[in-house]
Amino acid sequence: MGLPLRRSPSPVLDVTVEPVAAIEAAAWDALARRAADPNPFYARRPVEAHRASGLGPADLAAVVVRDPDGLAALLPFVLRADITGLGAAVGQPFLSPYVTASTPLVLDGRDLEDRLDALVAGLALASGGRCWRWPMLAIESRLGAALVAAMERADWQVALVGRFARPVLDRRPDLAAFLADHPHKGRLKDLRRRRRRLDEAGALTFEVATDGAALERALDAFLALEAAGWKGEAGTALASRADSTRFAHALFRQDGATSGPPRVRADTLRLDGRVIAASLALVSGSTAYLLKTAYDETLRAHAPGLVLEDEIVRALHDTAFADRLDSATLPGSPLESLFPERMRIAEILALPPGGSLLPLERRADLARFEHRARAEVKRLMGRR
Repeated sequence: MGLPLRRSPSPVLDVTVEPVAAIEAAAWDALARRAADPNPFYARRPVEAHRASGLGPADLAAVVVRDPDGLAALLPFVLRADITGLGAAVGQPFLSPYVTASTPLVLDGRDLEDRLDALVAGLALASGGRCWRWPMLAIESRLGAALVAAMERADWQVALVGRFARPVLDRRPDLAAFLADHPHKGRLKDLRRRRRRLDEAGALTFEVATDGAALERALDAFLALEAAGWKGEAGTALASRADSTRFAHALFRQDGATSGPPRVRADTLRLDGRVIAASLALVSGSTAYLLKTAYDETLRAHAPGLVLEDEIVRALHDTAFADRLDSATLPGSPLESLFPERMRIAEILALPPGGSLLPLERRADLARFEHRARAEVKRLMGRR
């Protein structure tokens, strides 16, 4: 049941906190299609795939803004104990290892600022005035910047914890223009060389699946390929756990019974009919998010994963299935040398007005310390 806000920033906007299970499916799908930033991870089907698989809480809630025509904004969120609250709960957009962007869904068009002001008021309501820890925010995107501006209009304090540059690729008029403008000609030459070696080893084919039995086969091939590599050994492959396996099957299924955004896509590279690389993507608005990639590690010297990514770039220009490829990666991705553009992804802390015993910058210091500690543990584990 929604919790009514004491004061709405706009008399025509209603702000509530309510279970995602209670949100009407058609309205949620419509908002995902018309959002200023159509973040696929907060569309209904991915959120429901998380809940149905056990990767998301069954009682997951959302901040919801409605206008007289329906849903105007939505953000799934959790309250969780965190170092920035000295062990007490803080607010956070819903995240998982398979959520790589955290911008809320906000209806585009006129009155966007009013909808964001209402959403920010709902964030304060949802957290009970507690601090928000917000990773994976495209801080320099139109909506990311507008969200921070709305917080500042409401007298929130905002601190930057850290940021990184994520590789993205904006489609050119044609492939020739992309190749001519590319800043890393050596990488392109290296990919051509590796592709020739694969061609010499057998018949190399590229396939795309977006629905039906072909999509199911591509998903099964991806799961098997990923499980056979280092992620399988580490227990982090999708097929390593029952819940992540259920999630993959729930999300990458596109038919009449499971319609709704985002669109899904599986790209595979085959050598003599055997899948040697596979990519799973979510397509929302004009952007394709390359969620997961796996490749045959016995062919590592030929870089089949990058050869597949190169084929996806060619398909982007040949078929215009999107205007942008988002690598959906963390720092250090091999796609940094293939995708020429960058999107700044940040982690921020945001504190509503009302007085806090712990200064915001001190909270940010704690978050930075946590990142350094985790990086050091990862480094030591890698040496072992």
